[in-house]
Amino acid sequence: MSVMVSLFDARRTRTSEKYTAYPPDVLPMFVAEMDSMLAEPVREALAAAVSAGDTGYVGHGRALPEAFADFARDRWDWQVDPDLVRTTTDVSVAAVETLRRVIEPGDQVVIMPPVYPPFWDYITEAGGSVTEVPLLAPEGAADPFDTTAAWRIDLDGIRRAFAEGARTVLLCNPHNPLGLVHDRESLAALARLAAEWDAVVVSDEIHAPLTHADATFTPFLDAGDEAAAVGVALTSASKAWNLAGTKCALMVGASDRARSWFDDMPTEVVERTGILGYTASVAAFSEGGPWLASLLAELAANRRVLAEELGDVLPGALHRQPQASYLSWIDLRALPWGDDPAAVLVDEAKVALASGPAFGRPGRGFARLNFGCSEETLREGLSRLRDAYTARS
Repeated sequence: MSVMVSLFDARRTRTSEKYTAYPPDVLPMFVAEMDSMLAEPVREALAAAVSAGDTGYVGHGRALPEAFADFARDRWDWQVDPDLVRTTTDVSVAAVETLRRVIEPGDQVVIMPPVYPPFWDYITEAGGSVTEVPLLAPEGAADPFDTTAAWRIDLDGIRRAFAEGARTVLLCNPHNPLGLVHDRESLAALARLAAEWDAVVVSDEIHAPLTHADATFTPFLDAGDEAAAVGVALTSASKAWNLAGTKCALMVGASDRARSWFDDMPTEVVERTGILGYTASVAAFSEGGPWLASLLAELAANRRVLAEELGDVLPGALHRQPQASYLSWIDLRALPWGDDPAAVLVDEAKVALASGPAFGRPGRGFARLNFGCSEETLREGLSRLRDAYTARS
C-alpha cells in the first residue's frame, strides 16, 4: 500500500498551509509537508489519546527521550543519554532557546547559505547577529545521479569568522535545501575548529531520518569527542512522519555544558511541548520504522524520476539527487525566469515552488521543489513546468 495519497484527495480534507495557501489550480510543491497518510502506529496513538481526553499539558516522563535514544542507537549507532534530551514546541523554538543560552546579545552566529530561511530569524530573535559563510559550491555541471560531488562546508571561511569574533555556528545537517548529508570528516573538522575557538555548534538535524540509502548520516554529536563537547542537536519526528502541526521537538546534548544550558532554560520551554506531538513522536520513533521504510522507497522512486526527466523537461536546468529529504534544489539560472523563478512559475506553470533567493544570496536563480507526493502529482508538476518552458521558447 502506498504511503502517499492523492494530492486532490488531500486537498478536499486537509486545512494546513500546503493545501490552502494557493488557489486550487496551483500545484503546491513549496512547503516541506508531504502528501502522505499517517503512519498507523501514530494514527492509533493519537486516536487513543483523543478518545481518552488526554489533551492537557505535557507531562514530565521519559518516554520520548528513551524512544529517541533507541531510534538513534538502532539507526545511526549513536548512543544518546535520555537524561540529556529535552523537548519543546518545535525545532524553531529549540533553536532560539538554545541560542539564547549560548550567545550574548549582539554575538555573531554563523550560518551557511543557501539554507533554510528561518535561520536568519532564529538568530535575530535570540539577540544575535548573522554572519554568512556560504557553502562551497560543487565545481562543473551537475550530474543528477552524482550525490558525492556535492556542496561542502567552507572550513576556512568559518575559521575567518571565528577570528573576527563569531563563537557559534547554526548548522543544518542534513542541509536544507540541498539535501546534503555532511560527511563525518567535515563535521569532525568543524568540531575541532569550534573547540579551538571555544565556540558552540547548534545542529538542526530534523531531516536526518529521511537520509536515503546511498548516503550515511552522521549525527554531529557523534562526530568525535570535540563534537560532543561543543554541540547541541535539534531534531523532531515532524518531517519524517509528517507531524509538524502536532508540535514537538527535541534538544539533545552530550556534555555537562549542554546539561547546564538545558537546566538554565525556563520551565515553559519544555511545557510548551504539545502533548499530542509528544504522543505522536513516541509512536513514530518506537513503532514507525516500517512506515518510514515504505516512505523512503517511494521518495527514492520520485527522486529518480526527477533525476532522469528534469533535464528533458527543462533543458539547461541542473540538480543533483538529494542525499536526504524530499526536497530538490534546482538551478534554473540558464532559463528565462530571472533571479526568482518560483515567483514566475506560480503564474506561468501553476506550480508553487519555494523561492530560491529566500535561502540567501546563493539561491538567486534557484527554486526548491517538494517531491514528497505521489508519482502522479510529480509528473503533473513536471508536465506543467515543461509547458511553461515551451511557451517561453
